[in-house]
Amino acid sequence: MTLSLFDQFVPPQLLGIPLMLLATTLPATLIFTCSSRLLSNRTSNIQLLLMKTITKQLMAPINYKGQKWAVTLISLLLFLILMNLLGLLPYTFTPTTQLSMSLGLAAPMWLSTVLAGLRNQPTNSIGHLLPEGTPAPLIPILIIIETISLLIRPLALAVRLTANLTAGHLLIQLISTAIITIMPVLPTTALITFIVLLLLTVLELAVAVIQAYVFVLLLSLYLQENV
Repeated sequence: MTLSLFDQFVPPQLLGIPLMLLATTLPATLIFTCSSRLLSNRTSNIQLLLMKTITKQLMAPINYKGQKWAVTLISLLLFLILMNLLGLLPYTFTPTTQLSMSLGLAAPMWLSTVLAGLRNQPTNSIGHLLPEGTPAPLIPILIIIETISLLIRPLALAVRLTANLTAGHLLIQLISTAIITIMPVLPTTALITFIVLLLLTVLELAVAVIQAYVFVLLLSLYLQENV
């Protein structure tokens, strides 16, 4: 059977049963929860410190009503980070490289922020579709443009996350294939390429965390406009 570079993005199956659900539920088992002991361990303390820091970073510009979204956004951030990082391990699958998965996360969250704005401050939410001081002849055109830009936000979120992870995985796959091919002929070049591959892997680790943070950060900005 001939394999292609894109076979790594095909959802895994076992006996014809898709394992997408297993790939998405596994990260949740890696989050350490608080124990009933008087003193927690170092891992729990570090995790709690990171969550507090990220929560302050995300929720500082948002008013009191938007603070209720802190648990949801932080949970989504941890979920995305763990899924992205687990996908870099050998013989694993990254669910966020599927556009349907990323869009399934982006669309409901975006729609929730829009509905929250229409419920809490309908005048301001609708007013975003028309900038103040717009000339009368341009009003219909600007309303259409702003509506399209509003509706395209979840697609932009999903494509940004999927495209960055897919590009990194493909680049790692290409460089790995090149190393295996030239190793018997040019061992020195293969060694240098392997060092480049290690640096690229470190960069991909950073990209996995940064893209998850950017995804949630943009959602918090959308929330800030509607609360």
